[in-house]
Amino acid sequence: MVTLSGDVVGRYDRFSLFNSPYPAHDAGRAVDLYPSDGVAASPVAGEVLATRTVRCPPRPYAADHDHLILVDCGDVVARLLHVDPSVAAGDRVAVGDPLGELVRSGFFGRWVDDHVHLGFREHDQNLRRATGSLPLTVDVGVEGVGWDGTGEVVETGPTHVRLDAPRLDRGRGFAALGSDDGTPLDGGLVHYAGGGALTSAEGTVSFLGTPVGRADGRRVEWADVALSVADDAGRRRATGLSLFASQVRFGAKIVFHEGHDLSVGDRLTVSVEPAADPVRLG
Repeated sequence: MVTLSGDVVGRYDRFSLFNSPYPAHDAGRAVDLYPSDGVAASPVAGEVLATRTVRCPPRPYAADHDHLILVDCGDVVARLLHVDPSVAAGDRVAVGDPLGELVRSGFFGRWVDDHVHLGFREHDQNLRRATGSLPLTVDVGVEGVGWDGTGEVVETGPTHVRLDAPRLDRGRGFAALGSDDGTPLDGGLVHYAGGGALTSAEGTVSFLGTPVGRADGRRVEWADVALSVADDAGRRRATGLSLFASQVRFGAKIVFHEGHDLSVGDRLTVSVEPAADPVRLG
């Protein structure tokens, strides 16, 4: 198990271990770190072993190429993605040093914000393969924040909206949307097949009064449920909720992967109910 220190994680606005459809995040074996200033600062210290450029899935809103940076941290090798590197093999980096420019990657859904992906491998592992990263934990506490499912739209994008609730008081550390019993949740509910708990949990996970999955330690397997939002114009189906831990900007982020007609100022009520046809994007 590799532990990422609280001092490092605290340099970023948000993080997520499970909010991804890609196998690198299986069982929370990688973390996505969202910087506050858009700067791709290094979360690790060591010597750059290599960089590599790879083609992305074609997306009209994203770059055609992404990049891999390998950093020898001593006991392990760090794998960093989604940064166009300004470093090269043989360079030494310290925590906080700039690595290059963040990439709007074609591996992202349109609603996903730019971030640095970080995972770790043993030296004798395949360092370039997508799967195989070591178990990872972050040494920060995360508070599970309760929510009644209501809020006002304060931000819109082509495939998402963000609400003004639940609110988070600055200076309280990291928080995440909590299950009905207060467990902080992570992942894409339910548009990614699995999610996670940011504290260990067991058994049924309930959210907004509905069982939404089953926890086994940090892993949560989502149940067959659907998310919907209601306003004065009626009720409509959403793709899911984007779940993460944040220490600054908060508020529920609702995903509509095929678009939406909502505007800033709309008041919404979010609900979850069992469904035979849950949306699964990965």
